[in-house]
Amino acid sequence: MVTLKDIQEARVRLDGIIHKTPLALAPNLSAVCNKEIYIKKENLQLTGSFKLRGAFNKIALLNDEQKNAGVVASSAGNHAQGVAFAAKHFGIEATIFMPETTPLTKVSGVRALGAEVVLKGSKYDEAYAYAKEYATNLNKTFVHPYADDEVIAGQGTIALEVLEQIEDIDTFVVPIGGGGLISGIAIAAKAINPNIKVIGVVASGARAMKESYEAKTAIDSIDVKTIADGIAVRDITPKMLDLVLEYIDEVVEVEDKEIANAILFLLEKQKLVVEGAGAAGIAAVMHGKVTSGAKIALPLSGGNIDVTMLSLIIEKGLVKSSRKMNLMVTLVDKPGSLTRLTEIFRDCQANIVYIDYDRNSVQLDFGDANITISLETKGEAHQEEIRAMLKANGYRFKEL
Repeated sequence: MVTLKDIQEARVRLDGIIHKTPLALAPNLSAVCNKEIYIKKENLQLTGSFKLRGAFNKIALLNDEQKNAGVVASSAGNHAQGVAFAAKHFGIEATIFMPETTPLTKVSGVRALGAEVVLKGSKYDEAYAYAKEYATNLNKTFVHPYADDEVIAGQGTIALEVLEQIEDIDTFVVPIGGGGLISGIAIAAKAINPNIKVIGVVASGARAMKESYEAKTAIDSIDVKTIADGIAVRDITPKMLDLVLEYIDEVVEVEDKEIANAILFLLEKQKLVVEGAGAAGIAAVMHGKVTSGAKIALPLSGGNIDVTMLSLIIEKGLVKSSRKMNLMVTLVDKPGSLTRLTEIFRDCQANIVYIDYDRNSVQLDFGDANITISLETKGEAHQEEIRAMLKANGYRFKEL
């Protein structure tokens, strides 16, 4: 059983090792939500995630025999980097099993810290099974990413740092994957002030913990699919469910599109790069999933987002916010037709950023061509002006 004393002792071990990450009021987010929102920037942690706290605390407590044998872990990325960092610090061997779909940036980060990476399985839970078998067969210590008391204690140090700076926080909103982060935070926060509420956030594509919380029994998911890979946990550990049931006040869920909106919001308004799991709490308060609390602390749990995913989120966000418009326009395939179309966009002051000309599609009538075009626009009113101009000039078009 993890206690406040365990978390306080973990903080001493972590002193001088980890960053005491910034805690700051998020004015734009606070205005949007009509609450005081404070963000704990664990995306700026040494390995880009809070996971370093728990991994280092666990490995620091191993005896000499365990350290000499080496450690094994399974991870979608962030725990792996925490274990690799701690293993390098203590000069011990680390073998990390990661899903084959893990973004390259996370794999590279682990290898750069000196750990051996083994890519096995299509999902985290498959990599976990391989790692457990490997550790057992070679008599190595398995460092669990969340269902471990020392790991939980390390994660709970976040709450200590938050409440030292702002004593009257009344609510923590925390992403849930396996439950290690939220359990550590809740144990510490409620030991200091039992009236503090702790609200968990799951992704709609990985609902196992929410369903288990509501049913009060472990319910594993058949599959998981979410852009928040850090909380994409399929199977529920009974130990962690017991902690969640004891300490957590509510569990809410957010959709991937809401998480994407939160990532873009943090990038634009807070100048912070945050991964899907790290933005889950922001998504919950932005989209009205969290109704209680006036002074809320939100840990941005990680910032290790794949650049390809980030570019996709930006692209979709620009379209949704009417700053980009994708069209397919049908016109007569003859000289001057394309020039006339582009003149309409020029007159509307819409900048063309992509264009493709197709005259070969079997769906086209003879003599027609489809123009696929992307425009930079200035909002919904500007896009409505473009639609009106196309209609007035007799063009057939659809938005993509």
